[in-house]
Amino acid sequence: MPFLPEIFAMQQVQIGGSELRASRLAYGCWRIIAGGKAIEVTPDREQAARKSIMTAFDAGYTLFDHADIYSDGLGEWVFGRLLRDNKTLRDKIVLASKCGIRKADDPTPSAPYRYDFSAEHIIQSCEDSLKRLQTDRIDLYQLHRPDFLAQPEEVAQAFTKLKEQGKVREFGLSNALPSFFSLIQKSCPFKLIVNQVEISLSKLDFFRNGTMEHCMMEGITPLAWSPLAAGRLCFPGAIDLNEPGHAKRIQLRDAIDLVARERNVSRAVIAIAWLLRHPSGVVPIIGSTDPANIKDVVKATNLKLTREEWYSLMEGSVGERLP
Repeated sequence: MPFLPEIFAMQQVQIGGSELRASRLAYGCWRIIAGGKAIEVTPDREQAARKSIMTAFDAGYTLFDHADIYSDGLGEWVFGRLLRDNKTLRDKIVLASKCGIRKADDPTPSAPYRYDFSAEHIIQSCEDSLKRLQTDRIDLYQLHRPDFLAQPEEVAQAFTKLKEQGKVREFGLSNALPSFFSLIQKSCPFKLIVNQVEISLSKLDFFRNGTMEHCMMEGITPLAWSPLAAGRLCFPGAIDLNEPGHAKRIQLRDAIDLVARERNVSRAVIAIAWLLRHPSGVVPIIGSTDPANIKDVVKATNLKLTREEWYSLMEGSVGERLP
């Protein structure tokens, strides 16, 4: 039997019932280029970003997540240059991005930090992302944080136009509660397929507010951002005893370590496997730029926690016995 390249090693899953199929883990491009426009993208920094991206690709990641605000667009820009130099890569990946957050002073010095789901902003943001990414299409486009002034019909108008033009294949939301998601969906003539929310052993909110049940009922794929709590769940150093909530963090770490020792894997693998065990089909977004960490967490895709292990970890997170 011929040797199969490593890229085929990771399980592929259907995203939100759509035609999109992607890796069980996604790679988040928030940190590939730190800073914003004021930070010069030196050849060394760009090369490091490319190394992180290609390490993820070679390890089997095929869903790459961006947003227009990540380093003021530099994340997309660097990724686009990589696609330009690797012509065959584009058709082997699912390319995702987001819009809807507008920073202060945009477009005038008096403008506040805000959210904008106007049709004009959605369409223009998409056009700008396509240029930076040097591609003719975005596979999955999401609205980043709920706009309190959103008009669902206007959002649907923008989505429909981008879809009909072939510039976006599928759409979703990010950080949306079930009620807001349903509000936008009601006006859209096609299904919204993902909800990207913060979920981890340190962030259980979306397990409690109906979001996960909503995803399961409607066939929506939850994309989990910060699944390792910005690295805190796998931080190797001592926990600062002067830090607020240190006792709870220690208890959670002890719970993770117990399962990690029994399974002979890292803390990160256990924390990701905990998310993968949920029946909603969570796709965790891995944001590390360390090649070793990018490859290590792939082990979670072949590790199924028992119900007892899963609840022992939740108990460690809650800090007390479940009611």
